[in-house]
Amino acid sequence: MKKVLSGITPSGRLTLGNYIGAMKNFVKLQDEYQCYFMVADLHAITVPQEPEDLRERSEANAALYIAAGIDASKSNVFLQSAVHQHAELGWLLTTLTSMGELERMTQYKDKSNGKESVGAGLFVYPSLMAADILLYNADLVPVGEDQKQHLELTRDLAGRFNHRYGECFTMPEPYIPKVGARVMCLDDASKKMSKSSTVPASYIALLDEPDVIRKKISRATTDSGAEVRYDVETKPEISNLMSIYAECSGLSLEDIRLKYEGKMYGGFKKELAEVIVNTLEPLQKRYYEIRESGEIHDILAQGANNASEIASSVLDDVKQRMGFLPSKH
Repeated sequence: MKKVLSGITPSGRLTLGNYIGAMKNFVKLQDEYQCYFMVADLHAITVPQEPEDLRERSEANAALYIAAGIDASKSNVFLQSAVHQHAELGWLLTTLTSMGELERMTQYKDKSNGKESVGAGLFVYPSLMAADILLYNADLVPVGEDQKQHLELTRDLAGRFNHRYGECFTMPEPYIPKVGARVMCLDDASKKMSKSSTVPASYIALLDEPDVIRKKISRATTDSGAEVRYDVETKPEISNLMSIYAECSGLSLEDIRLKYEGKMYGGFKKELAEVIVNTLEPLQKRYYEIRESGEIHDILAQGANNASEIASSVLDDVKQRMGFLPSKH
């Protein structure tokens, strides 16, 4: 069975964008592939984190994975930091990565822009991301458009290692859904909805209460005019809201256009808010059950054990090929 690896960094509150763009697809993929879904807590510390906040968000993210429909009996859900082979392979791959390759990473450029001091972790984390993927010889990696560059680096490093040390790594391919892969901000459709945003009105958090969701949608930016029509060039704001409506309701964009033909934005936004509330209600209910029961700790422990079995075998092979003496486990 082919393998899938993906993860979300616990930096901020998971949003509707994370759910539509990633987590819904995780649920679909687990029926067809051997899936490894990690909470990427090692990536989170490329920027400063408060320890208690990091612990809480890591556990919350894992619980939201399960609440969204990931089945722990089918998929491996684990903390990245609980499988030490990620960090070790990350270092080994860093030694195969050039400064120029890392300097060209657009996310590094964006996050370091205008800062006097930038941590080395932010610079080299694409090598760790490559290790995350190659450690399981993943065939498919669900990524957004903004992560494709990192996957290309992963493929380059896999090819470089295979050429130098012999065939070891599978060449991963991106999995990018055609619809719903990129949900934009509620206040500016030119920017991707981000869990790290400092503007709460720009995103719907998965754990936002119904009245908070209604208020955010009512205040969401719309285009001039009042026609509910999908056109990302001339009506980017309403197109973004229509995409969210389609993903949460199952209606097509054309169905939505016809439903609101001749109607004003106000009615559309009011009903969109209820569609989102109804979508998130069962997820939120399940989330709080998981947190109260404490079952997430057993799920994470089992997921880490399963992941470690694969990871240790791959890492041992890598180290043997690179010339390291074998170590006793």
